[in-house]
Amino acid sequence: QVQVVESGGGLVQPGGSLRLSCTASGDIFGIYYMGWYRQAPGRQREMVARITTKGTPEYADSVKGRFTISRDNAKNTVYLQMNSLKPEDTAVYYCYADIVPQDGYQNDYWGQGTQVTVSS
Repeated sequence: QVQVVESGGGLVQPGGSLRLSCTASGDIFGIYYMGWYRQAPGRQREMVARITTKGTPEYADSVKGRFTISRDNAKNTVYLQMNSLKPEDTAVYYCYADIVPQDGYQNDYWGQGTQVTVSS
């Protein structure tokens, strides 16, 4: 069994910072992309950032310069450092990992989501 679990959401004032973490565990052979999506009420889920195994990041235009994605391959963990947060960043943030399990085929595995609320 493979699991992906996020942590680190919460309530923060505009201009503040939060750090999200996400760890994949279980019978894993390899992990390719890891990343974050978010979904605000009434809106479609959108990609926020993703990162390759070698550490090459990709960001949505709306978060460039404010968010930083990183990963620790030894811990199967990806992080999202969010600075200069804005009310429009309010959403449920979902982690995903492109995983090849020991006994299965490559697939995207998703976390349960963590709420980020930016409000004064």
